[in-house]
Amino acid sequence: MNDWQGRTAVITGAASGFGLEASRIAARAGMQIVMADVQHDALELAATEVKALGAKVLPFRLDVSKAAEVEALGAATMARFGAPHFVFNNAGVGAGGLIWEHSAKDWDWVVGVNLLGVAHGVRVFTPLMLAAATADPGYRGHIVNTASMAGLLNAPNMGVYNATKSAVVSISETLFQDLALVTTQVHAHLLCPFFVPTGIHRSERNRPAEMKDAAAKPTRSQLIAQAMSDKAVSSGKLTAAQIAQYVFDAMAEQRFYIYSHPKALGGVQVLLEDRMLQRNPTDPFKERPDIGERLRQALREG
Repeated sequence: MNDWQGRTAVITGAASGFGLEASRIAARAGMQIVMADVQHDALELAATEVKALGAKVLPFRLDVSKAAEVEALGAATMARFGAPHFVFNNAGVGAGGLIWEHSAKDWDWVVGVNLLGVAHGVRVFTPLMLAAATADPGYRGHIVNTASMAGLLNAPNMGVYNATKSAVVSISETLFQDLALVTTQVHAHLLCPFFVPTGIHRSERNRPAEMKDAAAKPTRSQLIAQAMSDKAVSSGKLTAAQIAQYVFDAMAEQRFYIYSHPKALGGVQVLLEDRMLQRNPTDPFKERPDIGERLRQALREG
């Protein structure tokens, strides 16, 4: 789809990063936009900016991990604009550390946002889009889910994040196939970014109080993961605006996979070969042994 004029976008994580940049592109394309985010103040500022671009905007504060709140988002979208043409299940949080050191609340929080947030978006909006397609042969819809290269690579010291993003890859590939069984008017897409400056490395700022372990301090592995994430994300060369444009390009081309850093697919190929050849997982630091050695030494110091 190239003509977005007058059509509707629903974007979660819309107050920053890919979500905000996608909202800006949508506004310039003449779309009406439902901007959803957990950060109330940031959402209001972002919505004000996007409105200034000439778009009709419905800001909607929600926690995507809550089924009822995503259902309310669907109802509000239908009441204000009707069925959406572009749904961007983009909200996400980052977390790292050795996989056995994640607390139950860590799992609840990251799985809730990264995995259930996408699942709820698919569950709520797909039926609305399919109904619109049945009613109008000219309707075209796109659902884009944000996963990560982490969901394809399973890098060490990122267990809970890897698990959720791997699940989003699975959901999205299944959605693509399921949609193909029932329609040619609604399409699925999968965004797998690598290190891009978006603010995801500061996710902890939005963690609900009930999802925190008040007495627990970050472990050594979690502090190391945070420091590595801060450095990698902040030093990313591609911008969130470029990645958001890749999303719109993929929708225009009806292309499912959206990669920010195609060179990283070499690691994906190695992992797939490991599985097919039944060999032990390859050292992810094989090409940069200095980094792997520093990480091992840092983890073993304690």
